[in-house]
Amino acid sequence: MNKVILMGRLTRDPDVRYSQGENPLAIARYTLAVDRRFARRDSGDGQQTADFISCKAFGKAGEFAEKYFHKGTKICVTGRIETGSYTNKDGVKVYTTEVVVEDQEFAESKNSSQGDFSQPASSGSAAPVAAADGFMNIPDGIDEELPFN
Repeated sequence: MNKVILMGRLTRDPDVRYSQGENPLAIARYTLAVDRRFARRDSGDGQQTADFISCKAFGKAGEFAEKYFHKGTKICVTGRIETGSYTNKDGVKVYTTEVVVEDQEFAESKNSSQGDFSQPASSGSAAPVAAADGFMNIPDGIDEELPFN
């Protein structure tokens, strides 16, 4: 079985090209920066590291990427790994590894990607603010505003 699931941010806007012929097919290529869960032992500084994974999407998925994906967008991709090789202009054989996208979707809301947690709530109280761990901090005294107990 060849199945991969990735979640990361686009390093740049997708590069979309269309095939030649009677029915042109969109081919979108983009790179995902996928954070590693744990820092590498040899890095020494404890900084979180990322892998940069090349992806390509065909047809409607490629058109969707062209229209909606932009640098910094956090997305989730499922697909399969495809390897290949070619000989470059210097006569050196180059090996490639890419993810062929089968499904792609946004991994956060538009407001989350813009860090827009500071907007006031409709009732005039402060909106919950995202904590460093990704969970929301609920302000004190909000129990009266909740529709359930």
